[in-house]
Amino acid sequence: MNNFLTLLLCLCCCSLSAQRGTVIDEVIARVGSEYILLSDLEEQFALAQSQTNEPLPPEARCAILDQSLVGKLLFNQSKLDSIEVNDAEVEQQLNARIDRILSYMGGDVNQFEDYYGQSITATKEQFREDLREQLAVDRMRASVVREVKVTPAEVKNFFAEIPRDSLPYFNSEVEVGELVVKPEANDSTKQAVVARLQDLRRQILDSLITFEEAALKNSADGSARGGGDLGWTKRGKFVAEFEAAAYNLDLGEISDVVESEFGYHLIRLDGRRGNSIRVSHILLQPEITEDDMEKSRRYLDSIAHLIRVDTFTFSYAVKRFGSDKVQSYNNDGRMSNPNSGNTFFEIGDLDPDVYFAIDELEIDSLSEVLEFRSPAGEPMLRVVQLQSRTSPHRATLSQDYAKIQDATKNAKQQQYLSDWIEKRVSSTFVEIDERYQVCPQIKIWIEDSRKITVGGENGKIVTGK
Repeated sequence: MNNFLTLLLCLCCCSLSAQRGTVIDEVIARVGSEYILLSDLEEQFALAQSQTNEPLPPEARCAILDQSLVGKLLFNQSKLDSIEVNDAEVEQQLNARIDRILSYMGGDVNQFEDYYGQSITATKEQFREDLREQLAVDRMRASVVREVKVTPAEVKNFFAEIPRDSLPYFNSEVEVGELVVKPEANDSTKQAVVARLQDLRRQILDSLITFEEAALKNSADGSARGGGDLGWTKRGKFVAEFEAAAYNLDLGEISDVVESEFGYHLIRLDGRRGNSIRVSHILLQPEITEDDMEKSRRYLDSIAHLIRVDTFTFSYAVKRFGSDKVQSYNNDGRMSNPNSGNTFFEIGDLDPDVYFAIDELEIDSLSEVLEFRSPAGEPMLRVVQLQSRTSPHRATLSQDYAKIQDATKNAKQQQYLSDWIEKRVSSTFVEIDERYQVCPQIKIWIEDSRKITVGGENGKIVTGK
């Protein structure tokens, strides 16, 4: 929920900024070709203040500016290193975030537009470049620390340096595996969807309805709100069946019905630039009936029985029979905790259905078949395996090696990133308004950068009328 509220506030700031008539702003810092505005700093300060009940100290602005400078340095370097964030990635992220907000609003588009004072399309346009920058920054940061590794000796030394009375106390935790299958729609349901798309295609070609209207009223994904537009993208970003059909279209041509793992599509080619294309689509997904679900339940239950009688291992069953569209598939079925990034779950981190399913299981035992929904809302089935359980305890190297290893790696990555920043600052053009040069966190930028600006009056800019 906290991440959701943060996203709401970020979008709200963008929305409010758009509604101001005349905005007087100031450039307070520059890193390479990237600028930081006073309004950026104040909006981030307001956001941080909204997340605490205590007043933030004045020096909080210094820390926020320092983090903004780091972000701009990484973004500037991402451009120099030609790190690419394509339109399709940005659009996917935007749709996911908008969909999440809408889900909290019960899918009420009018409520969304009343809250932000503008349409969903306008909100996405306003937020698009900020999101593109954040994705580039994240990718650049990951690139910088990618080669950082830790040895067992480093883990041991890191743990030994923690004062005994400062060792963390861990609550009871579990590791859980899952074997997931995706129920398949029956043939008659699939045929009905294909027929529906064929009829829509005929209506579009006969000019009875536009492609955009058909997508808005019928398409099952977030692109529907934009008339099915998926933006510009390069080869290799779509699934194989979709991409093969899209690249074989002539400009303005509409494909026949195309099947992919996501459902059935009509695809229209809207533009082509070298190896990049812009396409729109209409996606329909066959409804999964209760009979379809029951058939998959019996199938999954039979696999679980074979694991229980040692016909094959859980890991083998995941690779042989499980869906490869879930994160756990590439980790032998072991689930990762999104809150911590590791495979350990406290009780409060587990989905309630999973918790109750494993509550009385023995280690390595399997649950009954459970129904759940994928992040995209699709019905899925799984059996879960309790793979380990710990009692509440003070951290030890033997029992918590994986966590201590992660902490060691994170500390080493942070130090590596700090060293990288210090070196990069010395070769990067940096300007900082004199008002912020008193900040202790800003000293490295002042001492090591190629240029320092004094006085902020020349940085004033005016936007709007």
